[in-house]
Amino acid sequence: MAFSQRLDVRQGQSLVMTPQLQQAIKLLQLSNIELAAYVEQELERNPLLQRDDSENQSDEHDHSDSEDYSSESSNDMSAAQENLDAPTEDAYEADSPSESAVEAHGSASSGSGAGSTNQGTGKGGGDDVDFESFMSSEKTLRDHLKDQLTMAGLNEVDQLIASQLIEETDEGGYMRAETTQIAEQLGVSETHVLEILDICQGFEPTGVMARSIEECLALQLREKDRLDPAMQALLNNLALVAKHDLSGLTHACGVDRNDVLDMISEIKLLTPRPGAAFAGDTAQTVVPDVFIRELPNGAFAVELNSDTLPRVLMDRTYYAEVSAITKRNEEKEFIEECAANANWLIKSLDQRARTILKVAQEVVRQQDAFFVHGVAHLRPLNLKNVADAIGMHESTVSRVTSNKYLSSPRGLFELKYFFSAAIPSTGDGESYSAEAVRHRIKNLIAKETLDTVLSDDQLVDELRGFGIDIARRTVAKYRESLRIPSSVQRRRAMRQSA
Repeated sequence: MAFSQRLDVRQGQSLVMTPQLQQAIKLLQLSNIELAAYVEQELERNPLLQRDDSENQSDEHDHSDSEDYSSESSNDMSAAQENLDAPTEDAYEADSPSESAVEAHGSASSGSGAGSTNQGTGKGGGDDVDFESFMSSEKTLRDHLKDQLTMAGLNEVDQLIASQLIEETDEGGYMRAETTQIAEQLGVSETHVLEILDICQGFEPTGVMARSIEECLALQLREKDRLDPAMQALLNNLALVAKHDLSGLTHACGVDRNDVLDMISEIKLLTPRPGAAFAGDTAQTVVPDVFIRELPNGAFAVELNSDTLPRVLMDRTYYAEVSAITKRNEEKEFIEECAANANWLIKSLDQRARTILKVAQEVVRQQDAFFVHGVAHLRPLNLKNVADAIGMHESTVSRVTSNKYLSSPRGLFELKYFFSAAIPSTGDGESYSAEAVRHRIKNLIAKETLDTVLSDDQLVDELRGFGIDIARRTVAKYRESLRIPSSVQRRRAMRQSA
């Protein structure tokens, strides 16, 4: 067998994750506060970048980025692309990255509508930028409460209510919002909100999410099993404690002077600010990235918050002047790198704004019942549903929905809260939301008698009769999340009450 050399030309596709593309992906998942900090750093380190404070750009941005999802959004988006004079490829799509993904128009803004015909390519991209410095911080009280919420076993609706209560909790650990207002925003009863608040008040640190100093101290005393009627009376008369009116406290509590002094000593050992142990200086006011407005025809308009979109330009005049007088190779390389970094940042900001708007529009379109009727009408929704509808990758949608907030007539919500699990149907019908399945389980158990107590296996059979394909372990998980005991415990309780 003879051996010979041969030269072949082959064509193929491969995944090229350039440093610029990796940074563009990281830029997408930054919150608006982290993004502003990053842009400030870039303005300081890159002499070719400058702010664009033009007022007419803000007007153009409002015109191009405000949309009604019920209209022909595809035509509107194409018009917006022409106005922005931006490239059409998705810089965040991991399945088709290339070097062209980091080419950018020289003058644009993040969804502002400014454009330029100059283009630039380059090798720079700020490889030495430490993105972790923008995303790492001390653990706040809010983070600590959210971590406990994920372990509480609540259903989607209850989790959303609890999340709203956590958002209304200040650095000291007090829940400052009115429960009636939260109930109205979310479209649920105040009794339901109070039930979830009672669960959240069981989180650590003890006393957190109280609505007053009396309630905070009462939660801590209850955990110590020291909240007797006399102690409760003392808490109801803290004004007398502040005045050192021992005789008044003796009369109000119905105990003698020594007992009053002992109770005051116990109160002094409690923590009036349970959230003080957590980081407070890093807490920031949440600013929405997207606004939702209800139109007269009942549809919803979706628009970006222009105040959260950094607008930057590349100074072409200064770039031309510096390039003309630069002689040394090192200086030329530095200028070209700055130009490439500026072009990349401008395009990435623009693409980030487009992507957030696109995802938010689809979320609002699929969850319009929530904005009309309230939290109980959340539909099953996952990342793939949104990704397929807008032609993006699931990882892109995941990054967009993290740390991005939506302001609506019902309140302020993180985009990821609109995603809930779906339970498949036994036939060809539509899937059921997890909340709808929980509601059916609750109703089935509510109708039980001593002779008809349903086991988890029997609940599975009943649900399949409704066309819901569900596993036994899922039924058990949902039953426990509803705080419903097992069939054995329910039967024993019925016998004792009979």
